[in-house]
Amino acid sequence: MDAAGPRVRDDMTVEVALAVMASAGVEYLLLCDGDDECTGSITRAELAVHRGSSAYTDRIRLRDVLDGPFASPAPRPVAVGEHGRAPGVLALSR
Repeated sequence: MDAAGPRVRDDMTVEVALAVMASAGVEYLLLCDGDDECTGSITRAELAVHRGSSAYTDRIRLRDVLDGPFASPAPRPVAVGEHGRAPGVLALSR
């Protein structure tokens, strides 16, 4: 997977993540934890599936999608640079 792409915190809501993807014109986001370590990625298609679920609320956070009842069984590996950062990528916050 290409490590270039917008980086966001995993506590961002799905709604905000979809808005960031739309405004940045990208199909996926790189996810970071509270220590700014890259923990994986999420695609627009994955978020759309969760958003369409009957259990979805506008308070669902990205980490809930990855770790909670919405979790996908497939791991999300991501290639990153030194110190767990994607080189040349601006980090976005909530």
